[in-house]
Amino acid sequence: MRRDRHIAAALTLACAAPLVVACSPLGAATTAGAMAVTAAQEERGLDGATRDTLIRAAIASAWLQHDTRLLTGTNLTVHERRVLLTGALEEAALVDAAVRLAWQAEGVVEVINELRVNPDRGMGDRTRDALIASEISRNLLFDSEIQSINYAVDVVERTVYVMGVAQNQTELDRVLSWARNTDYVRRVVNHVRLKTDPARVGPRREGV
Repeated sequence: MRRDRHIAAALTLACAAPLVVACSPLGAATTAGAMAVTAAQEERGLDGATRDTLIRAAIASAWLQHDTRLLTGTNLTVHERRVLLTGALEEAALVDAAVRLAWQAEGVVEVINELRVNPDRGMGDRTRDALIASEISRNLLFDSEIQSINYAVDVVERTVYVMGVAQNQTELDRVLSWARNTDYVRRVVNHVRLKTDPARVGPRREGV
């Protein structure tokens, strides 16, 4: 029974993660195994990763129906049912809509609004931010004292947002240090929770 549930969860991840790309049985079968292994290694586990993916898909769908600018201007991260919104939108009304629709998704326990209004954010800004995020993620990946799979990094206008679960304070300090010491970073915003934080929703149980 548990194995069947995990197989179903893996297929859900394979189909829901791309959001826009159609999911064929062959495509799902090809990617589900790899995604299941990756998700199962995270602190939130396979079931938690699947739940977060479904929440993300529901929010993206609601945004798409409301205004496509929400999808192009907003970065959406979901971890243990906590939703982090970052990015820059053209007007305050769009920010309000993004937050409201995020709260309406089933299962959401928190919406962290880090959106800003900036109609002038251009491709150059986005490219620079992407390069910063890539460098930080690469450094976390190759740091043997950090379980990088448990972290998500986003960068908007040289501000770094970090979300996820840290094994302990020492690991978290290393993660934040990598972010702060990356070239061109202006500020680092920490939304990480410690593994032992009782406020966490649905942490992975041993043997699941």
